Amino acid sequence: MNIAIIPARGGSKRIPRKSIKAFAGKPMIGFAIEAAMACAEIESVVVSTDDPEIARIARELGAEVPFERPPELADDFTPTVPVVAHAVKECGKLGWGVAYVCCIYPGVPFIRTADISDAFALLDQNSGRGYTFPVAEFPSPIQRALKRAEDGSLSPFQPEHVTTRTQDLDPGHYDAGQFYWGAAETWLAGDDIHSNGRAIVLPASRVVDIDTPEDWDRAELLFRALGTAE
Repeated sequence: MNIAIIPARGGSKRIPRKSIKAFAGKPMIGFAIEAAMACAEIESVVVSTDDPEIARIARELGAEVPFERPPELADDFTPTVPVVAHAVKECGKLGWGVAYVCCIYPGVPFIRTADISDAFALLDQNSGRGYTFPVAEFPSPIQRALKRAEDGSLSPFQPEHVTTRTQDLDPGHYDAGQFYWGAAETWLAGDDIHSNGRAIVLPASRVVDIDTPEDWDRAELLFRALGTAE
């Protein structure tokens, strides 16, 4: 079976209770849960959390919370892969035969089910090897990025491209930070996501980091402007 795992710890610092704070009238984690539940390639949606309130709300929204995430996997420094690997192991203890896992972050109001399906199709095209996830294109050539010193002076990271035409430079992309597909065995092996990944490309308008209260306010404005609010 294929499952979605949504890692949602309770100790978010910059935006307290971020996963369940109301965004455009809905608990933030609800967007991830709904998108996953609507995906034909996903049979079960699991929330990995250490927080009873998050667990309760996740269940109310239709997700399963069949285990509690241990404290050592719920601090500020725990990376994603070990959290997903733990969840896969716990689901295995329940007798679930997990084949593929889509890890979906809880703070993704712009996520779309079609993107999840497209990324799974890309993984399938590669015989299930590695990971697939969404990226967006940098608006300016990364080869012309500038480094600013403490005194305010600037220097190019790649001086050889200062005069290169934009159309002659390869576009750069950044991780959209929404979700990641991988085989259960890939997650369990602890393989690095970015160095073993393939990507689908999303429009930048649907790739929004929400790390501060100011980010949150801007994201809600954009969400409504795009007409995706209910």
